[in-house]
Amino acid sequence: MILLSLSFGLSWVLGSALALVDGRRPLAGWLAVAGMAGSLLCVGLLAARVLTEGPVSMVAGGWPPGVGITLRADALGVLFALVSSLVVFLALLHEVISGIRSRTFPALVLLLNAGLCGVFLTGDIFNFYVFFEIAMTAAYALTGYREQDYQIRAAFIFAVVNLIGSVIFLIAVAGMYHLTGSLDMETVARRIAAAEPASTAVISVAVFVAFGLKLGLFPFHFWLPAVYVGSHPPVAAILSGALANIGSYGLLRFGGEILPGLSGLGALVLLALGSASILYGALQAISRRLPAEVMAYSAIGQAGYILIAVGVGGPVGYAAAVLYSLANALNKALLFTATGLRGPWVGASFAVGAFSVAGVPPAAGFLGKLALFRAALEAGGVFWSAVLTGLVFAGGALSFVYCFQVYQRAYMVPDGAKPDGAAPRALLAILAGLVLLLGLWPEPLVAAGAAAAAALPAGGGP
Repeated sequence: MILLSLSFGLSWVLGSALALVDGRRPLAGWLAVAGMAGSLLCVGLLAARVLTEGPVSMVAGGWPPGVGITLRADALGVLFALVSSLVVFLALLHEVISGIRSRTFPALVLLLNAGLCGVFLTGDIFNFYVFFEIAMTAAYALTGYREQDYQIRAAFIFAVVNLIGSVIFLIAVAGMYHLTGSLDMETVARRIAAAEPASTAVISVAVFVAFGLKLGLFPFHFWLPAVYVGSHPPVAAILSGALANIGSYGLLRFGGEILPGLSGLGALVLLALGSASILYGALQAISRRLPAEVMAYSAIGQAGYILIAVGVGGPVGYAAAVLYSLANALNKALLFTATGLRGPWVGASFAVGAFSVAGVPPAAGFLGKLALFRAALEAGGVFWSAVLTGLVFAGGALSFVYCFQVYQRAYMVPDGAKPDGAAPRALLAILAGLVLLLGLWPEPLVAAGAAAAAALPAGGGP
């Protein structure tokens, strides 16, 4: 129980305390790193317990079930919390080593992590929304980090568009409460099954639009390139490798447990939008020259693979969505961080991330692509299986092309830039090594993905 509380409570308390001091001081930065390390350790220990012993839950404040706010950690939630916390920790450590330039940066990163862990570890829909807003509010401020004009513009775009998504999601929450009289996820899932299909269809569409905006899916992607390109590289790594996981997790949690109609309602729509995201993102990425811009459009395409897996559904589809989401989070964190560095081994680290995005073994992304191929074969019917398999293959080939273009322009031609310090480059190499390790030793990641899918009733769970 205490691990469940500490997973987000530690970041929340320390972040609130550090908001009162100047974060540019080395002591404040390293205190934030220590707090993030403690939070990451708690999430790791919680994940180990959940994966071996089963879900853990508690009711905040000692209230009886159904009255108090439920906190719940199952395999799906702890895996997203673990990977997101790892990305945030590495980005924070990178910036502390390089030198923090804003007094609020450490506090904002800790508060964002508290919000993320709360989203993934709550069993209450309104509490999901509250933590969701805590993470998003911190992200708005982080986007404007370093306070350059283009970064302020990016932060404004990010805030306006995602506030629209938040309002849409809040309307969906109100609809679920009106239909079921409860905000507990398990209770809502049980009661909404007996509701009128027309009512649940409207709620499902609202939830999909809200999370589609957060994830940057086509056609809700219009805000994403400006925000990712305008952000400082470690902040872009947090946005793409941690914050975007809210969209993936939300589609899985609501589509696979609370609102099965979200995936059942329009599997063809999900598959069509996922396909459009893959092709649009890849073709736009090929046409760009700046590394950050290429990676931003790549993020749109990679989100499409997750949507296809959710559209296929079932144990195989949801397991593929989880596996691809986790691998993609590490890939994006690696690639966006690499775009801001120069010096020996940076190109090699970028190459590892590029191979992973393209699905080339032995990188972790190969496991995601393999799971997607399996999900495509389970799509039903020879025609759809052939179409989705061809799409995944074509998307991987296009990913290889635009990643190679970036590598050729940024790392094969000497630009005379001064190399960055050894410590940030070593941190980048560690992340690249983790991506390789997960590809060379795939059993833990594959087993974790299957366990996460099994946590969803629509994924074969209870």
